[in-house]
Amino acid sequence: MLYEAILLFSIAFLATWVFQFAVGTLRIEGWRMHLLQIFLLAVFAVYFLWCWLRGGQTLAMKTWRIRLVAKDGHGRLPPKTALLRFIYALLLVPTLIGVCWAWVDRDGQFLHDRLAGSLLIPVAC
Repeated sequence: MLYEAILLFSIAFLATWVFQFAVGTLRIEGWRMHLLQIFLLAVFAVYFLWCWLRGGQTLAMKTWRIRLVAKDGHGRLPPKTALLRFIYALLLVPTLIGVCWAWVDRDGQFLHDRLAGSLLIPVAC
């Protein structure tokens, strides 16, 4: 998650710069701040969904040699499942509930994977 956070920081930095350029000001406050937050959420969604649907891995997942697949363990992730996983992770990961769940889950899955119907599997070298 630390690797993913570093990547997200970089993506957020670039997306914020693009947003500031688009709105024509460096000072973001009021309704523009809320618009920036929505924009960043959309950018993060595009990043994760594009990576998960394209090959099942973000750059951080490639580093750790894990892949996101459908619940059967073989097929690619359907778009609906990827979107559900993103939404559940968005809600559960900041609270650490989804991460702590993996300690008690019989298969060691995160709660957002269990709820969405996705599965993290190791990738052979």
